[in-house]
Amino acid sequence: MQGAQDQVTGPLAAGDAASAELSRRERALLDFAKLVTEAAHQTTATDVQALRDTGWTDEQIAEAVYVVAMFAFFNRVADAFGLQDPSYGDDGPPVQQ
Repeated sequence: MQGAQDQVTGPLAAGDAASAELSRRERALLDFAKLVTEAAHQTTATDVQALRDTGWTDEQIAEAVYVVAMFAFFNRVADAFGLQDPSYGDDGPPVQQ
């Protein structure tokens, strides 16, 4: 994440979103993205309004949904073709030998 602090990027990169030092606004968007990822059919107008109440615009909320949807699309395509990233989970770029 461009411009983010280590207190945010470190835990997020490690899959520990609960420990990331996020603002209430950021946390609300991250929680919504998780809901869309895991159970998009369960999102409600109340969920969207909660984001608006923390300051997100409808355009920003829509963009978040599009990003979540695109990642789901790419993951499904990669899974369908058996594609794997050999460096997934590494802390850096692959080492050239």
